[in-house]
Amino acid sequence: MSYALPVIESSVLDTLNSPMMVVFRDRLQANLDSMLVMAGHPSRLRPHCKTHKMEQIIRMWVEQGVTKHKAATIAECEMLAAAGAKDILLAYNPVGPNIGRVVALATKYPACRFSVTTDHEGSLQLLSAAAAKVNVTIGIMLDVNVGMNRTGIQPEDPAAVSLYVLASKLPGLRAAGFHIYDGHQRQALLADRKAAVAAQWPSIQELRKKCEAANAPVPALACGGTPTFPCYAEMDDAGIELCPGTSVFHDAGYGTSFTDLPFEPAAAVVTRVVSRPASDRVTLDIGNKAVAADPPKGARVFFPDLPNAVQDTHNEEHMGLITPDADRYKPGDVLLAIPIHVCPTSALYDRVAVIDKGKITEYWEVTSRNRKISI
Repeated sequence: MSYALPVIESSVLDTLNSPMMVVFRDRLQANLDSMLVMAGHPSRLRPHCKTHKMEQIIRMWVEQGVTKHKAATIAECEMLAAAGAKDILLAYNPVGPNIGRVVALATKYPACRFSVTTDHEGSLQLLSAAAAKVNVTIGIMLDVNVGMNRTGIQPEDPAAVSLYVLASKLPGLRAAGFHIYDGHQRQALLADRKAAVAAQWPSIQELRKKCEAANAPVPALACGGTPTFPCYAEMDDAGIELCPGTSVFHDAGYGTSFTDLPFEPAAAVVTRVVSRPASDRVTLDIGNKAVAADPPKGARVFFPDLPNAVQDTHNEEHMGLITPDADRYKPGDVLLAIPIHVCPTSALYDRVAVIDKGKITEYWEVTSRNRKISI
């Protein structure tokens, strides 16, 4: 893999602390535009904000007519509502105190439609009681397990129909459709991903037919993530909502795994050499508190200027590289690193530097990196 990042004057990089995340605004806008082209119309998109967690990016989406959004946390939902989103799906089953927080969101932002996912009657009943008590309505998307086995109910399970019908009848709730996340579909070839999506689709259609026959409407199908985005985008079903997330920033992981995706990396981490402990070694300040550490050790970032360097060690505040090019660097020199997994990387920073045409133009807060904003 070879990624070319936009050119930045060294004098600009010299002003930035390290480690620090930077966003290339022109690349970001190009990725948003490509997502819209793939979707065909803003109304088909329900992008996931968990990748960036930034209010300014939501405002960019809203300006382009994308007002339906997806979130993973209540803080992300609050950020979305404050930024102008009109229809928000919390793609998570609320339990415990989070049930009250969802109801509080709907109370605070009455002009916004909120939905959540569900796969169990107990939490659904509790949400109904809490919503009805304060006279708000929460949409319910049935969380359909199409093989990832993380959450959800299998479409062939008879309980799926009865649970969704219950959601359509309980006070304070409305039937909002199905949530269909297939993060396990990670085939390298697009044709193979399309075949996998096509294989699981009949069971979704059959479940929808059964629910609608039981007078429980299924108005929307929130489908997929970034890898299967192009698969669902080509499908002719008026109910489909496309839910890519990572494509906003893209990252080295998806760039390597899914070469068909028409996106470019729009974010990177500025890091500096802090030591040259041996003739073939360079130590950087991009520790595992500065970039997502869920990819395997040794494959957590990609350095465009040192593509063949071996990431030998990775500690809390250090990354040690082995490279025959070590003599090119001295302490204080700057490198740019593209995360392998950008979504958890964003959450490690309270703000990012925005670079446009090679210059720092502003700083954006990572609005919903924490679990709570006000609710």
